[in-house]
Amino acid sequence: MKRLCLFFNVVLVMSLGTGLGWAQMPVDKPVVRLDPALDSIISPDAKIEVVKRGFGFTEGQIWIQHAKEGYLLFVDIPNNVINKLTPDGKVSVFLDHAGYPGPITGFEMLTVGSIKDNGLSPKDPLYKTNVMVNIGPDGLGVDPQGRIVVCTYVGRSMMRIEKDGKRTILADRYEGKRFNGPNDVTIKKNGTIYFTDTNGGLRGGAKDPTRGVENAGVYMIKDGKVTYVVMDMPSVNGLALSADEKYLYVNGANKIRRYDVQPDDTVTNSQPFIDLTADPAWGYTDGMRVDSKGNVWVTGPGGIWIISPEGKHLGTILAPGEKIANFGFGDPDWKTVYLGGRTGIYKIRVNTPGIPCHTCTSN
Repeated sequence: MKRLCLFFNVVLVMSLGTGLGWAQMPVDKPVVRLDPALDSIISPDAKIEVVKRGFGFTEGQIWIQHAKEGYLLFVDIPNNVINKLTPDGKVSVFLDHAGYPGPITGFEMLTVGSIKDNGLSPKDPLYKTNVMVNIGPDGLGVDPQGRIVVCTYVGRSMMRIEKDGKRTILADRYEGKRFNGPNDVTIKKNGTIYFTDTNGGLRGGAKDPTRGVENAGVYMIKDGKVTYVVMDMPSVNGLALSADEKYLYVNGANKIRRYDVQPDDTVTNSQPFIDLTADPAWGYTDGMRVDSKGNVWVTGPGGIWIISPEGKHLGTILAPGEKIANFGFGDPDWKTVYLGGRTGIYKIRVNTPGIPCHTCTSN
């Protein structure tokens, strides 16, 4: 039955053809320079390359590097898997049934998870609604012990994959109420986990009868305890820590706010960082990363915005023919950015490296 479900998802996606946009090639000049400071971060002539296509909806890109062995992990939400992509271009399933943990039957396909469009602007003539059922996980992170932490999204929990492959549920409730769709995650060097919870894991969204916690926001897992730490954003999606872990950035509804991280890992002093709402291009804040120099990278209108630590928009990497939901720095030097499109994985070389995962080494 599970294979039938995967077949259903793939057929549903592939039957739309170019309506998903993945057959389009990346733009010739994807780097839009708004400030000379961008040149030290990414070269103006950098090119986007296609790595792999043929997925349903990719998310959660993280790079794992141990000595000479490196690989990309990413999720395929409608197919409910975490995939592993090696430098030779081979893709294998790293974890199956990684989001919704229950049985996969026709009934679940009609009631579980969320229904998504094809990621194009509603003004685009190729825009289509209701093209896929998202039943899988979303954001991924790596803890200080090298274990993968998963926002199960439709599974409505935060899960950790142990070194022996076993799964541990870290949290699925706050004050007795279930989470609605853990979306993205960032982890401190001391092991404290921050994650966003949204209504995206529910078929009926905010009106779903199974809805648990009433407010979207950012939660913290520390020493086994769950704490609600960001309550002043009506909509949340991606989040990231600064390189020195002094700040937590949170985005939602094309705005980013910055918070001071306190000694007990709670956050305070909520401040607006940048507002992207004035840009009319299609796209919205979702995946977010901070590079080794403190620049904030975030998906937004038109593609990926690169923003200085002071909140100045330095430039944009244009989306390669389909909307980018998330991305991650990778390769041994952490100077390749892997872009996750709806159906494809792309990459572009940069000058400023990202921040390696807690246990990643290049030697």
